[in-house]
Amino acid sequence: MDLAAAFAPIRLLYIDDDRGLSRLVEKELGRHGYVVTCAPDGDAGLEALQCGEYDVCALDHYMPGREGLDVLPDIMALKAPPPVVYVTGAQEGRIAVAALRAGAADYVIKDVSEDFTSLLRSALEDALLRRRLQRENEAAQEQVRLARDRAEAMLREVNHRVGNSLQLVSSFISLQQRQLADEGARAALSEAKARIEAVAHVHRRLYTSDEMGSVAMDEYLSGLIEELGKSVGPEGTAPRITLDASSMVVTTDQAVSLGVVVTELVTNAVKYAYGPGETGEIRVILQPGPDGRALLTVEDDGPGLGEDAKPKGTGLGGKIISAMAGGLRSAVEYDHSHRGVRAKLAFDLTHG
Repeated sequence: MDLAAAFAPIRLLYIDDDRGLSRLVEKELGRHGYVVTCAPDGDAGLEALQCGEYDVCALDHYMPGREGLDVLPDIMALKAPPPVVYVTGAQEGRIAVAALRAGAADYVIKDVSEDFTSLLRSALEDALLRRRLQRENEAAQEQVRLARDRAEAMLREVNHRVGNSLQLVSSFISLQQRQLADEGARAALSEAKARIEAVAHVHRRLYTSDEMGSVAMDEYLSGLIEELGKSVGPEGTAPRITLDASSMVVTTDQAVSLGVVVTELVTNAVKYAYGPGETGEIRVILQPGPDGRALLTVEDDGPGLGEDAKPKGTGLGGKIISAMAGGLRSAVEYDHSHRGVRAKLAFDLTHG
């Protein structure tokens, strides 16, 4: 490939104390469209690189004063240095390897035959092509990064708006509650509000998180339990909700499902585990399990499920729990050996 013929002239800095060979390189490569500048030693070459712009550089090893391996690190330390092709003797493979490790793009065996300039030109153009591909790849990666940042900003804004909308719905429900005298209706609206808050809490976390597709469950559950604790009644007059959650990350969909399940199970425990004024404990536990799975447990120390071994309530909460657990490809199981209610949900952490 003749890059100089296909594109703008290639500006080559040739650093070599051999003036005869330098003139040969200047003449032969000039016929192929190169603009060649010659420097007689490493210091002159460095000065030329600092003062001018070059597309590529060829650096000889043996020179008076400083050898090429002494000059090469200084070239690499320049801001945006050109690719360097190292020129060395026929029996100096060790030197060529050292040059490549120091940052040279390629090397050429130096001799006085007609093949030298041809091999040098081939190495120079290969180095230029690799540099061009590297820059194009970096530019493409930058475009991908910018596109990803824009998409994440848009998604963050969507989560912000969804969270605000859910908060507005929750506020409307609170207003409606205040207008109702029927305790059953007020309780139903309170449960609906808790379900909405469980979903809204996920979106609020996504809005403030750097990870748009995943949720840290320990942090999410901590905030959710705090909200649920505020809703059950003043401290000292209602059950205490505790959390023991290991650090783990789940997908957004999993977080929503788990949040709703926790809300339903905790709400049931608040309603049925303890009598009015009793201050028992409701424990939410999230621990990693074997084979990439995790186990969510919600338990209390109340009277348990009773003889029929079924959760109490209207049945709507149970249907919601089953639907959310089904989304996790799992089901809630009850441990009847526990004196109160102990609900367990095992789920796959890799499920997406």
